[in-house]
Amino acid sequence: MSFLSSMPRRTSFVLLICLVATSAARAEPPTKPKGLKPGDTIALVAPCGPLNEERMTLAAERLTALGYDVRTPDDLFRRRGYLAGDDQRRADELTSAFADPEVDAVFPGTGGYGATRMLDLVDWDVVAANPKVFIGFSDVTALHLAIAAKCNFITFHTPTPQYGLGSKDGLHPFSERYFWRSLLAAENVSAEDGGAEGFEYELPADAPSPRTLRPGVATGPLIGGNLTLVASLMGTPYEIDTDGRVLFLEDVSEAPYRVDRMLSQLKLGGKLRAPAAVILCRFTYREPDNEEGDGVADEKKKRTQSFDEVFADYFGDAPYPVITDFPMGHGVKGQKWSLNATLPEGALVEVDAGAKRVRLLENPVKPD
Repeated sequence: MSFLSSMPRRTSFVLLICLVATSAARAEPPTKPKGLKPGDTIALVAPCGPLNEERMTLAAERLTALGYDVRTPDDLFRRRGYLAGDDQRRADELTSAFADPEVDAVFPGTGGYGATRMLDLVDWDVVAANPKVFIGFSDVTALHLAIAAKCNFITFHTPTPQYGLGSKDGLHPFSERYFWRSLLAAENVSAEDGGAEGFEYELPADAPSPRTLRPGVATGPLIGGNLTLVASLMGTPYEIDTDGRVLFLEDVSEAPYRVDRMLSQLKLGGKLRAPAAVILCRFTYREPDNEEGDGVADEKKKRTQSFDEVFADYFGDAPYPVITDFPMGHGVKGQKWSLNATLPEGALVEVDAGAKRVRLLENPVKPD
């Protein structure tokens, strides 16, 4: 009989919570990468899906205009079906970018698919020894979580160059503001706050506001990303650690029942047991065109649930703060508010769910 099983249930539950809190408190704070400044070198890489040359060229031109030296491998636009080359090549490219002493930041061009295939081929010792600004979202979530698990330095969940800086209109002003404010060391010290580090995310006045699912205030380091990737890494060496952390999630093109299934996986794996707070960001899904006849389509609609209903099932009675509709994640074509806030993974934040506020409490990068 185990020590816990021999104890009264209430006592063992309290002990478990204490152990979780102690574990989170003892976790070594992540290293902060050096903040970016004009003149620094940014390496563009392709660790996931193939890149669009026109968009990436525009992104590189815009970065150059801002004063950065942009470095690209000769075969950046290689293609192997839905991958940007074979697994070993993509892993070597990523490792080399971190190993290069002249590179200050590593910018994956886009997500798509492929990051999980090469996680066991990356030299994580090299990456850990050379913490640098690292950005991206979607499939890049796998790399954020791998760095959190193997390297313990802050990374940045951000728009990717191909669909941000490389888009025709560039980043939305909201997304651009928090992208650069997170990456540039000098941007995170506010004279208005008496020199305090960090900032509060402030939406445009006419943008949809986040909503409160469970009120409360909590503080913890950020961790998370695309739900599909978070779920796919369960049971691997790169599995997410949510205890005492502020978990944030988003996804795109996943029906409510699939989001339900992935949240169930996280729940069964203990990942929804003791986060400090949860931030549910943008979840978007459009029903496919009806090819089965109106009667069949109508019947299917009766059997579905909304995202709000799914979230209520998993978080409606949560003992921690939960907000929904935070402005981060994939946009939808034609949608007015495709905001994508940068969230520094590993940095300390405060979530006030009742007030629908998220505040970064520290500078996520270190001064030069």
